[in-house]
Amino acid sequence: MRWMGAGCLAAVAVLCGALGDAPSRGIKCGGVLSAPSGSFSSPNFPGLYPYETECTWLIVVAEGSSVLLSFSHFELEYHTTCAYDYLQVYNGAARDRGNLLGTFCGHSPPPPFSSAWHVMAVVFRSDRHVAKRGFSAAYRKDACGGQLTGLSGEITSPRYPESYPNDAECRWSIGAPDGGAPLTLVFVDFQVEGGQGCGFDYVAVFDGPTASAPRLGRYCGSARPPRTVSSTPHLLILFKSDYNIGGRGFKAHFYSGECQEVFTAIKGNFSSPRYPNFYPNNLKCQWSIQLPPGYRVRIFFLDMDLEGRSSLTGGCDYDHVAAFDGGAENGSLLGQWCGQESPAPVTSPSNRVLLVLHTDRNTARRGFSITYVGVVPMNVSCTRTDFHIQIPVQFLAQLERNRIYLGTPSCAAQVVGRNFKIHTRFDTCGAESQKRNNTSVIISTLYIDFSAGDQEDIHQYEVQCEPKRKEASVTLITGSDPSRLSQAENLLDAQQREEEAMDIREVKSQDTSDIVFISICILAGLLMVIAVVGLVLL
Repeated sequence: MRWMGAGCLAAVAVLCGALGDAPSRGIKCGGVLSAPSGSFSSPNFPGLYPYETECTWLIVVAEGSSVLLSFSHFELEYHTTCAYDYLQVYNGAARDRGNLLGTFCGHSPPPPFSSAWHVMAVVFRSDRHVAKRGFSAAYRKDACGGQLTGLSGEITSPRYPESYPNDAECRWSIGAPDGGAPLTLVFVDFQVEGGQGCGFDYVAVFDGPTASAPRLGRYCGSARPPRTVSSTPHLLILFKSDYNIGGRGFKAHFYSGECQEVFTAIKGNFSSPRYPNFYPNNLKCQWSIQLPPGYRVRIFFLDMDLEGRSSLTGGCDYDHVAAFDGGAENGSLLGQWCGQESPAPVTSPSNRVLLVLHTDRNTARRGFSITYVGVVPMNVSCTRTDFHIQIPVQFLAQLERNRIYLGTPSCAAQVVGRNFKIHTRFDTCGAESQKRNNTSVIISTLYIDFSAGDQEDIHQYEVQCEPKRKEASVTLITGSDPSRLSQAENLLDAQQREEEAMDIREVKSQDTSDIVFISICILAGLLMVIAVVGLVLL
């Protein structure tokens, strides 16, 4: 699943037929372009290109560099979905949908592209009708700066993490592919020559595609710049160094649109980019869930289809999604998943969770869909006869007390001081006795009604008490969008119900066996008494 260098990549591409040909006409086109710069065009350009032709150009430059691709002329047969003649640009080897940067036709030329690594592929295809003049394109290696259009990406200073060169000037222009989403820029490492006013070496960030846009910051020294969010779908990062004194440089990640979001609502849902279609390759996406202090976050995986585990290590070494407690990647790892796993719901210890999606350079899948619910902080206790539930008003300040009830609406909470309180006996409020794991427990359901207008939104918590030990527990059953959430819970509930049913069957089987055994003993005893009496009479 990993490329072993430019030479190996080209060889693999040739052996797998990735470079394409023109099978019906013997037209020579496409190939491997490995020079630092060059140009190529459609067959017969500027004349009409031939029918039924397919060509693939694989551009491979030095590792650590990127490929800058631009088009000087573009004229292909037009179709609304480019179903006839088309040109495709791939961020890496062709034929992997996760690498596809775009499909183009008609008279509007593609925008300039910058690859995320040292390989880019261009595929041209024509059908058997309507020929045009085609296209002319040029490329060059660029180790510094470029036009970045992906949903996410990484930017580093030249030679990072080695010392950057003197007299360097690099410009990275970032534009979201959909043209409508703001961008987030996060520096993970930063060491640039310092100085008053950052007059020597510096990194400047602009809220737009050019240096004439408002400047969001100018940074130098060793302090990491703050997280930056643009107000437009474009960012420009400018790096300059003077004639002496360098540093390690910097490393930064950018995210756009559906690849990064912060959630503060008590409930929500999100999915991988382009879900349920294939997600792009070369992604690092982040979703941050930040709830009020005291809450915990319960995450439900509704669907998951990522690249599978490594056959060598058995781990999620390729594409994977990971959850971290505390809202940062240095927090405790709650889990890491890949393939077509069906993870059980995950509950965080704190009120913040960060979910991170990593995808590599090839093999994209459908992705994932996730929903989350904030677990309301509460104190639940019990005696041998009663439930006691206490919820601080501050966590449900928007709700009336009758929106919080146990079992039935008639058992609503009371406001006592700064708390919602429910104090009720087991024989009221819909409580019932059950046997779980050979232990008698009392079960009831706590309802918290967040509904607004016509939108029903009722969160349900199972409240359980073991009277003999006076031990109580509470578990979130359903929350946001019950119809979807129930799908995530059904497998878990079905498994739990099956286990409980097996326990009950075992108990019943054991009870039946005991009865049969006792009956046999009684019968044997009666027969023995009759035999003794018979002997006495004889």
